[in-house]
Parts: sequence; structure tokens; C-alpha cells
Amino acid sequence: MPHLMPDTGPQRVIAASNFVYTVGSGLYLTAGVLYFTQAVHLPAGQVGLGLGIAGVVSLVMGITVGHLADRRGARGVYAGTLVVQALATAGFVLADGFWPFVFAVCVATGAKAAGLAARSPLIRHYGGDRPQEFRAYLRAVTNVGISLGAVLAGWVVQVGTLTAYQLMVAGNAIAFALSAATLVLLPPVAPGPAVGGPRWMALRDRPYLLITAVDGIMAIQFKVLTVAIPLWLVEATTAPHWLISGTMLTSTVIVVAFQVRASRSIDTPAAGGNAYRRAGVAFLVSCSLVSLAAGVPAWVAAALFMTAAVVHTIGELWHSAAGFEVSFALSPQHATGQYLGVFGLGAALAEALGPGLLIGLCITWGRPGWYVVGALFALTGLAAPFAVRRAQQPRPATRQELLEAA
Repeated sequence: MPHLMPDTGPQRVIAASNFVYTVGSGLYLTAGVLYFTQAVHLPAGQVGLGLGIAGVVSLVMGITVGHLADRRGARGVYAGTLVVQALATAGFVLADGFWPFVFAVCVATGAKAAGLAARSPLIRHYGGDRPQEFRAYLRAVTNVGISLGAVLAGWVVQVGTLTAYQLMVAGNAIAFALSAATLVLLPPVAPGPAVGGPRWMALRDRPYLLITAVDGIMAIQFKVLTVAIPLWLVEATTAPHWLISGTMLTSTVIVVAFQVRASRSIDTPAAGGNAYRRAGVAFLVSCSLVSLAAGVPAWVAAALFMTAAVVHTIGELWHSAAGFEVSFALSPQHATGQYLGVFGLGAALAEALGPGLLIGLCITWGRPGWYVVGALFALTGLAAPFAVRRAQQPRPATRQELLEAA
């Protein structure tokens, strides 16, 4: 179990801001898709398309805002992204058709990607000797917040009224605004000095881009719990609807208890590559279990969903720990925001392709699609150690010098 409080004051401020943010995120992650399908009455296919468009928009936001955080100061830039996300999320209540939905979700998703990149220099600056471990701690805190949000979301889904869904959206926006306000207590981080070389050096680092692509494909797994399983449970099985929150809570408890521990054992890039491989196998097993939940009695479906959630989360622990390690270990310190912004392209790729891919394969196609998705994860995991070994080979002179200077 991770320590309840970080060691330093700045770490505590970052953790508190993250906690408030993720209580709101837990509301949306658990029931956001259902808000647009059940309350706004958009077809699932349109929701998947809109989320995909938003993901494409967010592709350019991480690296651009990450570079801005390196050059202008991470605290102010990060707080700004949270304010934008709060306003965009509040706009969900006005999204009464496809194009208003697309606009609101594009702004919110873009601000989310930008915020993850802008926060990275703060994590590296205040994270001590191993910022990867502090990042793992933040993920544990994230899941505590998400679990609380998921409980509230379970009530929203069970009530199922437009008012309940709109209250969920309002709570999400308020949480983002409070998260931004908390950062006033954080000492600012001075911008890094300008360094010679290409302005967008991270985009020229092909081995790092390959690892980013691997992580991006694996990151589609986050949408399994938040998009594919809720829709599959509601539309294809007889399992009780409250189980949507049950699977989320199961996952979050496991992450809270074991994410820091998992990250401690993955302390080299090579160990990260092996963890990606193990995660791919776990995701294949969990997807196979979920596929079997259709056409069986409710109690059997519930048991399959809960078992799949446990197996999936074990893979998630390995995947997240691997990403923390390789993303920080292979990025120069003075360009943390830019490099982690590039690494965030993987998560943005998952935002862009994940919902539509999972809806098309797992919901529209049905049971065979779950096996295809599981195989995709497994094959990507097998490729990860190769990508990491390539990234550890001698680099072009420009990047090698930058790493040594860092």
C-alpha cells in the first residue's frame, strides 16, 4: 500500500490537485459515454466518431503545450489547461446534437492532453531522485479519486434521468476548477534555459517515437473499462448495470494498493519492455473473459466481468509502470515537457482510435471482436522489448549529447 502522504510540501500540493481532479474524472470515465448515449440520445457510433475526432485534435496539443511549459513555466501553463477543461466540460450540458458534442469534447480532450504534458516538468522537478515512483504514487491517488467518482456515477447510471446526468457533468467541471485553484499553493518552477539544436527535437527522435507508438496502442486498454465494457454490459449481457461501477471500483482498489509497488520493480528501460509484454498477455486473457459474458445467466456474466476486471488491472499495473519508466528514463531533463508531450501522443492516439475501434469491433461485431482486440494487445506487448532495445542503442549525436547534458 502506498504512503498516504508524499514526503515534501510541493508533492502534497500536486497530489491534492490531482485528487480533486480525478474525483471529477471518475464521474465522467464511468458514465460519460452513457451520458451522451442515454441522456443526449446520440447513437453509439456517433459518440465513437466524435471521441475519435477529439483524439485527433489532441494529438498536437501535448507536444505544443509541453514545450510551452518547458519554456514559460509549468505551473501556470498546467493551471490554464485545467481551467479550459473545466469550461469545456461544463459545455457538455449544452451539447444537444452531434456537432456541439464534437466541439465540446474536442476542447476538453485537447486540454486534458495538454495538461498531462504541462504537468510532467512539475513531476520531474519535485519528484525526487526517481520521478517515475512519484508518478506511480500520483496514479494511485488518481484511482482513489476515480473510485469516489465512480460511486457517484453508479448512482447516476441507476437513476438514469437527464437531471442526474447533468449534475454529473457539473460536478466534473467544478472538480477541474478546484484542481486548478489548488495549484496556487505550489511554488513555481523556473523555465529551463534555451538549448541549442532543433526546436522540436523529440519529434526527430525515432526510437522514442517507436516506443510512443507501442505505448499508444497499448493505451487503448484504458478504453476497455470505460467504453467497451459499459456498452457491452448494457447492450449484450444480462448483468446488473451497477456492475459498471463495480468493475471500475475493483480496478481502482488494485491500482491504489499495488501501483507504487509494481513501479519499484520496473526500474530500468529493459524491465519496462518486459512489463509491456506481460501486460499484453493479461489484456488478451481479460478480453477473452469479457467476450464470454454474453448469452449466459446474470450471475455467470457478473463473475466473468469481475474476473476480467482483476486480470485487466494486473496488466494495467505493468503497462503503466512500463510507461512511467521508459518515458522519463529516455527523455532529457531540460526538455521533459516536450518529450513527455510526445510520449503523450500515444495516449492521444488511444483517445482518437480507441473508442471507435472498440465500439466497432467489440460492440458492433460482437464476440469475435473481443478476441481481435486482445490479440492486438498481446502482439504489441511482444514487440515492446525490441522497441526498448532499439531506443537504448547509440543515438544520433544531437540527442546523445542532449541526454548526457541532462
